[in-house]
Amino acid sequence: MAVIEHALLPVRAGSEAAFEAAVVEARPLIEASPGFLSFEIRRPTGTGQPYLLLVEWRSVADHRDGFRLSDRYRQWRALLHPFYDPVPEVQYFGEPL
Repeated sequence: MAVIEHALLPVRAGSEAAFEAAVVEARPLIEASPGFLSFEIRRPTGTGQPYLLLVEWRSVADHRDGFRLSDRYRQWRALLHPFYDPVPEVQYFGEPL
């Protein structure tokens, strides 16, 4: 059963262009992770709203115990987390109804 990792990314105002450039740089890090299936970040439609992160994994463990404990995640965090205020909360969702 695949799962969707969902997070709202509260990017600091004025740093949107730099954040989007950092996402391009960070994307290969997550794509190289075992259990990774797909990745999408959507821009907000209004000023001051968060970006939407959707990542599909084979399992929660592939994200939580695989990617998040890897060197790739440390690089991902260094590239992207400086843009967040506050740090986003991650949630997981299962199969569609």
